Order: sequence, then structure tokens, then C-alpha cells
Amino acid sequence: MARPRKWRKVCSLPKSNRFGPLDSPFDAENHVHMTVDEYEAIRLIDLEGFTQEDCSEQMHVARTTVQSIYAEARKKLAESLVYGKVLLIEGGEYQLCEGLGIGCGRGCHRHRSGRGCVDQEERDE
Repeated sequence: MARPRKWRKVCSLPKSNRFGPLDSPFDAENHVHMTVDEYEAIRLIDLEGFTQEDCSEQMHVARTTVQSIYAEARKKLAESLVYGKVLLIEGGEYQLCEGLGIGCGRGCHRHRSGRGCVDQEERDE
């Protein structure tokens, strides 16, 4: 029996989930699919300056898991840039953080602005 996947903690969803060339058609062959947890690893490591160990603590997964998530995310970014494909960010095994007092750390977008992180129900509204 396979071990169940551990949910990766994500602070917030991207403001826009689709990026790419303006003149490119969006079809199954012309896009790259990135998961939300891959986006979070890129955000924490490349934008916020976290180490992989810090990122693993923030996302509540092992450092080796972050290493593989990050490597896959970078590969997808490169494919999108080099081949001019649309990057679509959605899905994955993640759970949004619950707010400032419950697990939100220094890498949380909303932690800096003073707002709490939204949960799944608030995001769907």
C-alpha cells in the first residue's frame, strides 16, 4: 500500500495563474502545467530568499521533497521561456495556511501586509 501524500502548506494562490507570450494560442500542446506547490517553492526560494531547508519548514514537508518540487518547477519555467509556451498554475497537493497565528511564517505574503491568510472556503467565495 502506497504512503498517502502529505499536504504541502501554501501561503496564498498566485494573483494570476496564466503567463506566457501574448500572441500564443492556448491549447494542450502549447502550455506547461505547474502546480500551486511548485509555484510556492519558486516564490519562497527565488523571491523570498529562503534556503531549501527554510522552505521545507514553511511548507511542512521534508527538505528532499522541496528539492524535487523546486527542480520540477524550474524545469517547467525553463520550458515555458525557451519554447514560448503558456505557463498555467493550478492544482497539486496543497493546503492554504490558516492565518497569522496558526503557522504563517515570515514568507507569507499576507503576513507582511497584516492580513491573515485565507482558507479554502474564503478563496472559493
